[in-house]
Amino acid sequence: MIQITDKASAELVSLLKSKSASPTAGLRLGVSKGGCAGWQYEMKVAEPEAGDEIVEQGEARVIIAADSFDKLRGCEIDYSDDLTDAGFKINNPKARRSCGCGTSFEPDDEPEGSGAEDGEVCGEGGAV
Repeated sequence: MIQITDKASAELVSLLKSKSASPTAGLRLGVSKGGCAGWQYEMKVAEPEAGDEIVEQGEARVIIAADSFDKLRGCEIDYSDDLTDAGFKINNPKARRSCGCGTSFEPDDEPEGSGAEDGEVCGEGGAV
């Protein structure tokens, strides 16, 4: 389903511990319509919901929202510690294009230009 880099795995374990998350919680990843490129990533520390898929690497747990499987299949979750752009990053092979800040994307299976609604702002999606 998805891959988690070693760096993302280590950061996720640290995040879960710092939030005193339960043993069943993880980084819940989904997508929703919005953002400047059409679909935006949503990430939060949460418990799995019915139908979600769980991907584990050591103590790191990523929960893929059931309604987001198709848009996230084949993704890689990485972590960047750049001074101005730190956080979890999604490398999505199904993205035809992504916005400048990397929080939204246009899938390759949708008509080109079917992206953002008027007034959408780059970076409004949820990120951890």
